[in-house]
Amino acid sequence: AKKVVISAPSKDAPMFVVGVNEKEYKPELDIVSNASCTTNCLAPLAKVIHDKFGIVEGLMTTVHSITATQKTVDGPSMKDWRGGRAASFNIIPSSTGAAKAVGKVLPALNGKLTGMSFRVPTVDVSVVDLTVRLEKEATYEEIKNAIKEESEGKLKGILGYTEEDVVSTDFVGDSRSSIFDAKAGIALSKNFVKLVSWYDNEWGY
Repeated sequence: AKKVVISAPSKDAPMFVVGVNEKEYKPELDIVSNASCTTNCLAPLAKVIHDKFGIVEGLMTTVHSITATQKTVDGPSMKDWRGGRAASFNIIPSSTGAAKAVGKVLPALNGKLTGMSFRVPTVDVSVVDLTVRLEKEATYEEIKNAIKEESEGKLKGILGYTEEDVVSTDFVGDSRSSIFDAKAGIALSKNFVKLVSWYDNEWGY
């Protein structure tokens, strides 16, 4: 192959996320990473928040549907003991490099985000829970408005916005990388917020 796109985070290949840093791509790069489905959900959202309000630090949890590497019944797992348990019968805590990968496509956030995953017994669609401490004070309404504005502007078709009472299956076949759920998030204060964004992990990426 003359050109290779790795559909997972890479330790050494240049990483690009559409809507975040794809304009930095150069034609002479033959092997590139498009990060992961979770990074593609998290990065556009994190970029908007950091650009508008500044992120001091944050933790991410993805509630993630079953994938092909998981087991039908309990069995051995090369990666981790919990990963070998029956996929359709358990909530399985798991590691993910998605949050750290954001630091590669958004260097300003390098070392400021990390996260983990819960694999759950659903076939498709996952959701990111991003909890961040902000540099600038902002109401939840102001945060919503900033995301909505970007979803209708530069990030249209990449970052979505909804105020409907949605559930996971409403996003099956949605080609957007990340759909912010305005009703699901919550603010503890003007500097500490939880943001929720959906993604079809098999289609939106």
